[in-house]
Amino acid sequence: MSARLPSWAWVTGLTTGAIAVVAVLAVQADQGTKPTASATRPSASATADAKPPAKPTEPPAVPAGSGTGRRIVYSLGDQRVWLVDASDTPRRTFKVWPGTVTPDPGTYTIGTRTEATTGSDGVEVEHIMYFAVKSGVSVAFSNAVDGSSPPPAASGTKTGGIRVGKADGKALWTFGTAGTTVRVVE
Repeated sequence: MSARLPSWAWVTGLTTGAIAVVAVLAVQADQGTKPTASATRPSASATADAKPPAKPTEPPAVPAGSGTGRRIVYSLGDQRVWLVDASDTPRRTFKVWPGTVTPDPGTYTIGTRTEATTGSDGVEVEHIMYFAVKSGVSVAFSNAVDGSSPPPAASGTKTGGIRVGKADGKALWTFGTAGTTVRVVE
């Protein structure tokens, strides 16, 4: 009859064998090449190509003389809109693409709001918020459904749409409920 080894003997033998294999691999690894620190500086071209991290730019300040309280400020010269809360803190600002008809500087309110339609330039638009009329042309904020910027208006075409980016259009739609003040400044 053959003698049977107890299970502790098997475990001990396997553990000893595993330790021996790890020790052999460690010795082999220790004899291999090792990384070393370079005592030389990077070349001038390497440092010339490196750019410092970009500083976050401060958004442009809300124009002086644009009123107080909760409002939408539209700067004709900067082609920019600010959404300003009741504490006079700007919550968002973004560039816009004005139409060929621009409102006169002054104070207006959001009147009619239309979820979606086709603009006078043939582009599908959404989040349309009308706030002024000039020379018989309605002036409104909107964004293209496909997120594109508007093409230049054809010669002689009167357009009052002030286009904004898609995400900005959604934010403007949420902020600019009917009756919200719109302050247009130079």
